[in-house]
Amino acid sequence: MADLNSEVRYIKGIGEKRAKLLEKLGVQTLFDLIRHFPRAYEDRTVIKTVAETEPDETVCVKATVTGAPVFARSRRGLEFVKLRAADDTGTIDIIFFNRKYIKDQLKPGARYIFYGKVAGALSLKTMTNPVFEPEDKQSDVTGRIVPVYRLTSGISGRVFMNLMRRGLDMCGSGIPDILPDAVRAENKLAEAVFAYENIHFPADPNSLDFARRRLIFEELFVLACALGLRGGERRKASGIKLRRSDPDEFYASLPFSPTGAQMRAIKAAELDMCSGKLMNRMIQGDVGSGKTLAAAACIWLSYKNGLQSAFMAPTEVLAAQHFKTLLGFLSPFGVRACKLTGSMTAKQKKETKDAVASGEFDLVVGTHALLSEDAIFPSLGLVITDEQHRFGVGQRGALSGKGQNPHVLVMSATPIPRTLALVIYGDLDVSVLDEMPPGRKAVKTFTINEELRARLYGFVRKLVSQGRQVFAVCPAVEENEDAEIELRSAEEHARELKKEFPDLAVACVHGRMKPKDKDAVMAAFSSGEIDILVSTTVIEVGIDVPNAALMIIENAERFGLSQLHQLRGRVGRGDSESYCVLISDPESKEARKRLKIMCETSDGFKISEEDLRLRGPGDFFGSRQHGLPDMRIADLCSDVRILDLARTEAERTLKRDPCLTSAENSKLLQGINELFNIKGKTFN
Repeated sequence: MADLNSEVRYIKGIGEKRAKLLEKLGVQTLFDLIRHFPRAYEDRTVIKTVAETEPDETVCVKATVTGAPVFARSRRGLEFVKLRAADDTGTIDIIFFNRKYIKDQLKPGARYIFYGKVAGALSLKTMTNPVFEPEDKQSDVTGRIVPVYRLTSGISGRVFMNLMRRGLDMCGSGIPDILPDAVRAENKLAEAVFAYENIHFPADPNSLDFARRRLIFEELFVLACALGLRGGERRKASGIKLRRSDPDEFYASLPFSPTGAQMRAIKAAELDMCSGKLMNRMIQGDVGSGKTLAAAACIWLSYKNGLQSAFMAPTEVLAAQHFKTLLGFLSPFGVRACKLTGSMTAKQKKETKDAVASGEFDLVVGTHALLSEDAIFPSLGLVITDEQHRFGVGQRGALSGKGQNPHVLVMSATPIPRTLALVIYGDLDVSVLDEMPPGRKAVKTFTINEELRARLYGFVRKLVSQGRQVFAVCPAVEENEDAEIELRSAEEHARELKKEFPDLAVACVHGRMKPKDKDAVMAAFSSGEIDILVSTTVIEVGIDVPNAALMIIENAERFGLSQLHQLRGRVGRGDSESYCVLISDPESKEARKRLKIMCETSDGFKISEEDLRLRGPGDFFGSRQHGLPDMRIADLCSDVRILDLARTEAERTLKRDPCLTSAENSKLLQGINELFNIKGKTFN
């Protein structure tokens, strides 16, 4: 039995050269190797006759080679070997490109099992570059469920399978079972040795399912326990203890009444900040739910205690909008505020930073410029980040590091199911704004196809003539960015709209533009200089234009529900009626169902639940959450049921053993320490 920490180069068949290739896959030790789980599987247990196969089906066929394989070259110079094979039901042509050696491996009259994709008509079927082996020597490539791994150049799937087999054989029974016996028994989970063997070399589909469930549960359980421990540490951390102030004083200055959800969030934040413990709270709310007001109340409390606040936004346009909104809420109390952004001149930045350092400002609203070394806060009591998933852990930590344990408030307009939020947002306490301010109108949403474009353009002209503005969002930046699907690109669409509306101001903005140029276009749209703004999803968050009345989304079937909802949230921010038009003619039933949901509800939380159910992972942020450990096998979206179960078990385990110091939890604690070491003890 080998040590799991042994370097893979010492495994037979690997050596120095392959070890360097495996390192590209994150595989350095024996334990890394066996935890490099398959990304998919091919069921090669089903063998069909030639007649039973269908075009585009990937399947095993048992057939006899009817003649000697022929080597030839195509007109383009490609080398190939061609042969014909047959069974009692029909014939199939087998072609191998750039594999001349196969001519001598396949013998006329011998029977083989070929596995590959079937093509051609019913009367003349073909299979290109299949894997094969003699009927009487079925072992590695057919007659079994075959794992498909994420690979790197220089290591084939078959080679990797052989290395995995050797790695598992070397481990023997030494694979640690870090789940407490009671947890494993209660949830009817497989033992670790069985799980690792059958995740790589499943005996049958049921064994594979049993193994996957065990390993997914383990990964999510360890993560949930780790976050529970980390949250416990954070909640014990000391913070600046603020004196309480009567919130009615703040509410009385508002021109409207806050919602119950806003007052609950403000109350929770006040209790945090006045408890003597460090506040780490997230306010999660749908577009227009009033997160900025809650942030303003926290800034007000910090100001009443003689402390400074820093508010960081991901873009200059968003920073400017927040500055204006916050000033409206806070100026009646004498709060002195300033902006600090990258586009300011060197002289302006220096003057602002000097003023902040001398205590002349109570609130600084800015972008990444707040993180510069010479930005000094003498009495920082509160740090707020908006659209928090747009910032990395290190960036938020750098801002907090400018004070002596300042309280932390983060905001997100991406509504996701609470169970998922508790993992994605780590050890943050979560306040949900699930009520909309009175008077806020739902955006009327419609789906149309290309035939109604002329009528839509008539509606555009009508709205602009009334002084309103229009968004038009495309999924691609340039023409032919996606060669397989005809997409209406942003730049191409902007040119078309300029021809369609020569008397209107049309502009285009996308993520490939320089930040200054992008911010300039957005600022021009915000000020009303642009009638129609064509964009990619760069405007998904970060621009507030109350005058915008129409959101047009091209190729709407290409977007997930959560993303469509975020885009729709860019309109309907004023007092007038607003509209969202989804242009699409989807072929799939699933795409039609997604668009129907958009037309039926404006509840972001309901939409996110449907997104999880229909679309699965990857749609909430477009990229992996900053600071969250990479999942080896679990998926935080599609495995949400197991996630909920794992979280419940983690809470029970920590309730029984808060520090996991008992003997039965020793291996679990070791696994958690490994997870923390990977990320330097920071998640979110």
